[in-house]
Amino acid sequence: MMEVIHFYHTNDLHSQFDKWPRINRFIKNKRTEHERNSEEVFVLDIGDHVDRVHPYTEATFGQSNIQLLNDVQVDMATIGNNEGITMPFEALDQLYKDAKFEVLISNLYYPNKERPKWLKPYTIHETRQGTKIGFIGLTVFFSKFYQELGWHLSEPLEELEKQISEIKGAVDILILLSHLGINEDEEIARRFPDIDIIMGGHTHHILDQGKLVNQTLLACAGKHGNFVGHVEMVWDGYTVTSKKAELYDSNQLPAQKEDDKWVKDWRELGETLLQEEVVQLPNTLKSNWEQETKLSQLLAEGIREWCDAEASILNCGLFLKDLEKGPVTKLDIHQLLPHPINPCTVWIDGQELIEVVKQALEEKWMDWILKGLGFRGKVMGIFLFDGITVQDDSSTRKILLNNEPIDPNRIYKIATIDMFTFGHFFPEIYRAEKKDFDMAHMIRDVMEWKLKRTFS
Repeated sequence: MMEVIHFYHTNDLHSQFDKWPRINRFIKNKRTEHERNSEEVFVLDIGDHVDRVHPYTEATFGQSNIQLLNDVQVDMATIGNNEGITMPFEALDQLYKDAKFEVLISNLYYPNKERPKWLKPYTIHETRQGTKIGFIGLTVFFSKFYQELGWHLSEPLEELEKQISEIKGAVDILILLSHLGINEDEEIARRFPDIDIIMGGHTHHILDQGKLVNQTLLACAGKHGNFVGHVEMVWDGYTVTSKKAELYDSNQLPAQKEDDKWVKDWRELGETLLQEEVVQLPNTLKSNWEQETKLSQLLAEGIREWCDAEASILNCGLFLKDLEKGPVTKLDIHQLLPHPINPCTVWIDGQELIEVVKQALEEKWMDWILKGLGFRGKVMGIFLFDGITVQDDSSTRKILLNNEPIDPNRIYKIATIDMFTFGHFFPEIYRAEKKDFDMAHMIRDVMEWKLKRTFS
C-alpha cells in the first residue's frame, strides 16, 4: 500500500524571529492538513536555531528558542555550532531540559565518552502503516572548541558509519539531520548509499528543489527563516518510489497583524531581562569604526589583561554603539558587542608579528564588509593595538612592543579574537601552531569586566 510521508525542516534561524510567526502557523496548518489526509508528517530543525545576538536568547541562554520549537511541535532537532560552542558547558547541558522533542546528536559526548541523557544518537519512528524510519543527527566537527568547553566531539563520518551499521537492519528509510555543511553532505551521499535523505544546515545553502547525489536527496532551507523546507516521499511497502524537495518562501506566507507585536514583545522581554546595571560612567564613551576611541582602547587593553598577553590586536568595527554617560546595563554591553566572538591567545614569532601589524595597517580594512565568522557588525573598520606602537616618519616605519624593537626570532604572546584564527585575514595568525581559546566567555564579558575594573 502506498504511503506518503512529509518532512518539514528549518535550519540556521540564528534567532532571527521576524518571520517565525508565519513559519509557526504554516507548519501547524500543514501538519493538520496531512494528518487529515492520513499522511505521515515530521517537523525537524537542523541546528543554529539559537543565536545570542538576540536579547531574549542572550537573557535565557537559548531557553526561549526551545519554547518556540516546542510550540511549533518539532519532532526532532540536532544542534549547530551556535548551540554547541557559543554557550558555557552548563548552559548547553541544560538547554533542552524542557524540550518536548527528541534531540539527535550522535557525535557529542561528555569527556568520559558517555552520552548526555538529553540526547540520542538516533531514533526510530514507526508510521501507522508500519514503515520504520530511522533518524540520525550530526553536528559540525569543531572538536577543539568543544574540548575547551568541556565536551568531547567525535569525528562525524566515523560516528555516522557506526550508527548506520547499528540501525540500517532495523529501518526501511534512513534520514540524516546534518549540521555539517554542503560539502560534507555531498561526501556522505557518495559514501553512504543507505541514507535516503540528508536535511542539511551550517553553510546556509539554498536547494530550491533539493539536490540528488548518488541516490540520496539533499535538502536545505538557507538561513534566518527565509524559507521552510519540505520533502515529500512515497513508500510502496518495499522501496521509495519517489522523493522530492521544495522550499516555501517565508515572505510569501500569510502574515497577521499581531505578528509584528509578537516579534516586538519578544525583543522587549529580552531587553527587560538584561536591564541589570553593570557600572556608572562619568562620561560618554564613543564608538567609531574609522578611528580609535577611549571605548575601543578599553577593550583592547582589557583583552590583553584578560589573556595575560604582551599585546593585543582588535578591529574597531566590533563596536556597534556608544556607551552613554550614567548607568550601563548588560543590555547596553550586549548591544555594543552582540557578536558570538571569544577572546583568544596566539603565540607567533617577532617576524610574523611585524607582518601582522603591517597587514593590519592597510587601508583596505576601513570599509571592508564582513559577514559570518561570528561577526554581527557591518564593516571591519580600522585596527587598533594595545602594547604595540607604530612610529612613522618621512622615510621609515618602526613597530615597537612595549617601547622596544620587536625581536624577529622571539616568540610573543598576543591576545586577539577567535575570528582572526578562522579566516585568512592574517595568515600568520591562522597558521599559528599554538592557540588558546576562551570559549566560555564572549568579548562582551571582557568588556564588562574591564568597565568594572575601570569605573567601579
